[in-house]
Amino acid sequence: QLQLVESGGGLVQPGGSLRLSCAASGFISNLYAIGWFRQAPEKEREGVLCISSSGGSTKYADSVKGRFTISRDKAKNTVYLQMNSLKPEDTGGYYCAAVRRNPVEICPPRVGGSDFGSWGQGTQVTVSS
Repeated sequence: QLQLVESGGGLVQPGGSLRLSCAASGFISNLYAIGWFRQAPEKEREGVLCISSSGGSTKYADSVKGRFTISRDKAKNTVYLQMNSLKPEDTGGYYCAAVRRNPVEICPPRVGGSDFGSWGQGTQVTVSS
């Protein structure tokens, strides 16, 4: 069974940077496309970015354009979310999850209700002065 664990969150000032990690383990973990999601207080969860098994990326949230980058290191079974120029509205819990509908190697063009599974426990990001 695929398992995902997020890390790297914390408190940062506006304009600062953080790099989040999503460590994967389990059966052929590198096969799966992996997405990053976030949920601000009292708001619905939204997709941020997704990366395919081959390394191609898909943007779900327009608000992160030019600021966030997703990447993966297959040797380490880890997907990263590099967050630059952070804003207070970026505050929230950040989660990674794997595509669970075929083809699992590819990011879906839009986030559906059950497109992703094997959710990690999340890591908190707080952007405040």
